[in-house]
Amino acid sequence: MSHGKIREDKTCLNCGHQVEERFCPHCGQENTERRQPFYFLFTHFVEDFTHYDGQFWGTVKNLIFKPGKLTNIYLEGKRQTFVPPVKLYIFVSFITFFMFALFPMVLFNSDSNKGGTLDKAAIIKNIKPADTQKLIDSIKARKNLTKEDSLAIKSLQVLPDSAKIEDFAKILEMDKKIDSNSGFGNYKTRKSYDSAMAKNPSFLDFIQIPIAHKFFELKDNGVKKEEIVTSMVEKSFHNLPKALFIYLPIFAFFLWIFHNKKKWWYFDHGIFTLHYFSFLLLIILLIFLISKLTGLSGFKMINALLYLIMSLLTLYSMGYFFIAHRRVYHSHGLVSLIIGMILFTINFIAFMFLVVGLALISFLMIH
Repeated sequence: MSHGKIREDKTCLNCGHQVEERFCPHCGQENTERRQPFYFLFTHFVEDFTHYDGQFWGTVKNLIFKPGKLTNIYLEGKRQTFVPPVKLYIFVSFITFFMFALFPMVLFNSDSNKGGTLDKAAIIKNIKPADTQKLIDSIKARKNLTKEDSLAIKSLQVLPDSAKIEDFAKILEMDKKIDSNSGFGNYKTRKSYDSAMAKNPSFLDFIQIPIAHKFFELKDNGVKKEEIVTSMVEKSFHNLPKALFIYLPIFAFFLWIFHNKKKWWYFDHGIFTLHYFSFLLLIILLIFLISKLTGLSGFKMINALLYLIMSLLTLYSMGYFFIAHRRVYHSHGLVSLIIGMILFTINFIAFMFLVVGLALISFLMIH
């Protein structure tokens, strides 16, 4: 509820109708004074989204703890009780990515590695035997093994839990430039690559050629591997809101395909999608903030509890879709589960394509 001073004049400034109480019965505008104190700008902003009458917090509570309820209420026509879906998504998206920008992810430990290398201690701590074997297998699968590949395999094969950090750093070499002998496929220079592509064109050239040109450009400019990774992560992060916004109608489209077209309109699926994506953004934000707390606490028990909370939130976010889908679409339990699994799988694959595309775009944007 706004706390702006009510005008003594009962004529609405917007439409000219008589206003008996606080709001105009014709256009809905609040009959408050035109000039307000400066702080009113901030209080008005907060009120618009949080509504001191509890609308916003009631919306968030139901969104998190009662899957599908907001969608059901909105589709029933009760649209003044909670924050509208579009407004909710925009606000949650803004808060989430604002917090990401405020507390950026640290890929490289500048305090312990002033030269710009990776935080090697963190890498050694997190690497697992299964991951090591996967890395060895991926290197062996390459067609042409280089000296660096052989060194990497030998180092990984003898890498014990107490391995020296310096040995693992030599494998990554993130502080070095792209090797002069490195190439794109079997081609060491852009000229040789372009010549080969001209002789053997492919329908994937529109993707491969720009990536290859960017690779050779970075190689010629002497860009370090660390700079490439950092730039890709930063640009991917800035493009993520756009990617999510683009994926909204795609997600709703998949819902539309698997449900009765006469009973459920595309609009209905769009409302479900907005609420579901708003929930996902909130969970991502919570996990992100909790992960920041793990770095502040030196107590193992507290950190273990925080990691447990993050794991539970991750599991809940996976099960949330099935619960919300069952409650909104009122399908039989088994049918709802099957449709939910199919939709979950399709959307996972489609979103992975979107993420890969985002990574490629971010790579092409590196300067």
